[in-house]
Amino acid sequence: FLDHDLTRDSGSTLGQRTSLQRSMNLRSAQFDLDSVYAGGPSESPDLYLADDPVLFRVESGGRFEDLPRDASGTAMIGDPRNDENMIIAGLHVAFLLFHNAVVEQLRETTTLTGDDLFAAARRTVVWHYQWIIVNEYLPQIIGAERTDALAANGNQFWNPDAPSIPVEFQTAAYRFGHSMVRPSYRANNGEGGGRGFTALVFDPDEFGQNDPDDMSGGHRAPRRFISWENFFDLGSNRLMPAKRIDTNISTPLFNLPMGTIDTSRGEPIGPTSLATRNLLRHITWSIPSGQTVADLMGIEPLDTADLADIDAIAPQLAGATPLWLYVLREADVVEDGVHLGPVGGTITGEVFFGLLRMDPSSILNEGADWTPTLPSSAGQGQFEMTDLLAFAGVTDR
Repeated sequence: FLDHDLTRDSGSTLGQRTSLQRSMNLRSAQFDLDSVYAGGPSESPDLYLADDPVLFRVESGGRFEDLPRDASGTAMIGDPRNDENMIIAGLHVAFLLFHNAVVEQLRETTTLTGDDLFAAARRTVVWHYQWIIVNEYLPQIIGAERTDALAANGNQFWNPDAPSIPVEFQTAAYRFGHSMVRPSYRANNGEGGGRGFTALVFDPDEFGQNDPDDMSGGHRAPRRFISWENFFDLGSNRLMPAKRIDTNISTPLFNLPMGTIDTSRGEPIGPTSLATRNLLRHITWSIPSGQTVADLMGIEPLDTADLADIDAIAPQLAGATPLWLYVLREADVVEDGVHLGPVGGTITGEVFFGLLRMDPSSILNEGADWTPTLPSSAGQGQFEMTDLLAFAGVTDR
């Protein structure tokens, strides 16, 4: 979800060398939720209520929710990639409902209307979202110590003049999450009167079905909703922890459904293995190896023993390991897979903080003295993802 908020490549072909100057990012390269808000009510009216355009269009408006869809079943959202699987679709729904709940609160507590009301609601939503990124999300994926250092001291390596996405982040470091995907998930236990649903992330035997027995998106059925007790600690003992970060990829990711592969630019479908696609992107952008990046950062690279299995299969890669693969192995070796290591963590952390610092309206600039204003179980002035889900009304906490 965060990745889709930052970047959408519109000018490269998988596995074919491409000049960076030819690639245009269809996202704003800021944590501004443009993947949710799109062009706002004036430019993307279909995403908003016709008779009350400060509110997003949703379906039933309750806990057991699907994305709004047109008559063909296509999701009516700011970024179609957020309908790739049920989990990210459910998260997108949560942000739609979160915005609507903020609007209703502002209507009760202020006299704002129209464009002013929409702008105030969006700022409230985005600032709480950015607060979660800095104070909850980043410490979990790059480590609390590295997060604190970046917050206090600023970036050391990446300080561009304008918001942009370095390919070392887009193609390698921030694809670490692919190794954390479990082969299957318990989407729900049948709350809301439906039957419980546990399934593989993707199952080729189910591709093309109206209500497939996998977690693929693009479908509506009573059982296809997310119960967030399975994904966040809401005290129900149902939490399914993510896999650790390492070089093991779940089997379903080696055969992606066609709907998750963007061919809108005329690109051939190519391989359906997510790992293969990631590695081919290193050729597209001529990405430096992990060892090269570590050396440039002054970080001790992984030694030969750490890459022995790679050396046995592809000796040419053991000393010049593709950055994505290197980041995964580094996290496994240096941090026991709990969070990213020094190379992956530095790239990811500096991009996150760099983009927030380049955004004049972010919580690091305009909101530098701001603290969360919405209710939190962690106490006044705090806000966590579970608080967002509760305020959106998609949990019963």
